[in-house]
Amino acid sequence: MRGTGDGHHPVTDSDGDGEPDDERTLLTALLEESAEDLYENAPCGYLSTLLDGQIAKVNKTLLDWLGYRREDLVGHRRFSDLLTVGGKLYHETHFAPLLSMQGEVGGIALDLKAADGSRLPVLVTSTVKTGRDGQPLLIRTTVTDARDRRAYETELLRARQEADRERDRLKTLATTLQRTLLPPALDDVPGLEVAAHYHIASVDEVGGDFYDLFPLAHGTWGLFLGDVCGKGAAAAAVTSLARYTLRAAAVYDSDPAAVLGNLNTVLNHEYNGTDPRFCTVIFGLLTPLDEQGAFHITLAGGGHPPAILMRADGSADYLPTHGGQLVGVLPDAHIATTTVRLEPGDTLLLYTDGLTEARTDRSGGRYGDEALLELTQALAPSTASATVHALSDLLDALGTGVDDDTAVLAINVPRPPSEEHQ
Repeated sequence: MRGTGDGHHPVTDSDGDGEPDDERTLLTALLEESAEDLYENAPCGYLSTLLDGQIAKVNKTLLDWLGYRREDLVGHRRFSDLLTVGGKLYHETHFAPLLSMQGEVGGIALDLKAADGSRLPVLVTSTVKTGRDGQPLLIRTTVTDARDRRAYETELLRARQEADRERDRLKTLATTLQRTLLPPALDDVPGLEVAAHYHIASVDEVGGDFYDLFPLAHGTWGLFLGDVCGKGAAAAAVTSLARYTLRAAAVYDSDPAAVLGNLNTVLNHEYNGTDPRFCTVIFGLLTPLDEQGAFHITLAGGGHPPAILMRADGSADYLPTHGGQLVGVLPDAHIATTTVRLEPGDTLLLYTDGLTEARTDRSGGRYGDEALLELTQALAPSTASATVHALSDLLDALGTGVDDDTAVLAINVPRPPSEEHQ
């Protein structure tokens, strides 16, 4: 006999195991009671069935979930009788055969029919209990309440559908906004053939590329093609401002350098704070020269990739505007100009750097200026539409390597009909 430690009540330990006899007895009783209680009141449903599916035992938890009395199920119903029509079909064609072959099937989502006709979403796991000789004796099944999980999955699906709808809405908005920043169609210019193409790299965002061709006084025409830094709504705002400023400035003073100078002043004034915005742009002034159909063009460049001139004799080369600075960065950006005579059969090509900076392989190699020049040399002499079509096919072939929107604009002086087949 030993004391309890408080000096008042003795505690017996008849078998010398270190535990008082009354505590050990209580623990044993609790363990014996808890085994049956755990089965009956477990947080999941339990049932045992014979090999033909007839229910032999079921716990109180599952009975409470379904609203049945024990005598309603045991010895009178099969497990498949508790399933919905779809669940019963799945049980017969998949669940039962797999269980027979594997001896266990787990985590199967099914719906059980309650006594009141309602459905209870559950996850079912079944195992085959075998005897010492390895022969199957009965099937033990654990049923987990999946109502919270099903509700979560339903909410997750609803949220995903809502996100998909929002994504589609934003795509539509981006596409609509992009259309407003580009001319719906290029005007017909007497004595010229013109063609353009806009390649969208991402339908989720509005790009910053823009172009236009429009009439000015005395038979002259203005044209421009540019690329605003960035994407999205902020870039779209700059694109819209640049496009309308260029058109308005050209009416006031059509000299290409003056037009880009005006745009530079506007952008530098509007976006000179913590979020500066700028663009690269090339502006051209087209003037008809003579009855032979030749045109004179003056190009002004502000940090933009140089135009390519494809000659009627089959040659092609860049028309660099050396020293042209980004438009909108400096208060007095330097604008570089060049002039050229377009003869019948000549084609002038303008483009944005989404083309030359497109990735051609997984290592990140870029298409580049040399490859573009080689392509145009192979195409020359070419019409505007044939040139744009070839570049459109190239952009499609590069696929996901084109990670920036790309605009191309081609202007061709057609050959006289008498020379077209020579």
